[in-house]
Amino acid sequence: MTDIEEALYLIRTRGWARFETVLAAAQVGQLAADARAVYDRRREAQISGGVSAHMEGTAHHVIGDGTGLDDFMNAMPLMEVIERHFDGKVILLNFGAAMNAPGTQAYTHKIHRDVRAFSRDYPLSLNMLVMLDDFTVENGATRVLEGSHHVAAMPAPEVFDRHAVSLTGKAGDIILFDSLLAHSAAPNHSGEWRRCLTLCFGRPFIKPQMDWPRFLSPAFQAALSPVGRQLTGLDARVATCLEDYYQPRERWTFKADQI
Repeated sequence: MTDIEEALYLIRTRGWARFETVLAAAQVGQLAADARAVYDRRREAQISGGVSAHMEGTAHHVIGDGTGLDDFMNAMPLMEVIERHFDGKVILLNFGAAMNAPGTQAYTHKIHRDVRAFSRDYPLSLNMLVMLDDFTVENGATRVLEGSHHVAAMPAPEVFDRHAVSLTGKAGDIILFDSLLAHSAAPNHSGEWRRCLTLCFGRPFIKPQMDWPRFLSPAFQAALSPVGRQLTGLDARVATCLEDYYQPRERWTFKADQI
């Protein structure tokens, strides 16, 4: 799909849109290897923190490790579609990776939404799913209940199971979907991991899951692209003292275009 208007219409009506072959095979391969590497590090942190149960195959806040995931964020694809969906600037609420290994039952297998507040006509959050392997029914392609983002109540599990569709596709495809859309990972019955990147974008006044300006090193921040600065919230920071607050417009920590 290349028509932005069509994509926006599909996201607003059925809840999602697919963009085929956005990433080249070489980039997909690098991102898949990097996703596994950052997962291993975060798995150690999950075990150390005593929260490893039902976290199998999930990695959170995966930038800042000096991998191709940083480059992906700095040159974020589909930004025009994303900003048109919100009719303005966005920040990165979270950036994770999901492995969906055979035989596991991580929390992502539960039917859920990725935003708690229901605001049908004023989008607060938008999901991006980056396929790093082919997504098939057999290997547990993400399932969504089309149109559920229009209804405040979550669907009953049996309704979801009867009517949900599988978001199948090829490695390198990207799907954008409304964060209010009821969805879940599906069981992986293949013999291989089913890998993807999972991101959420939101309006700049919403708190992200990670305090990116404090999480990311000064050296990392200095090397960010303009897109990277925007997504990590460096243009939407709250002043921390009067000296920060009383500044000329061009040095405001929360830029005027962030609302």
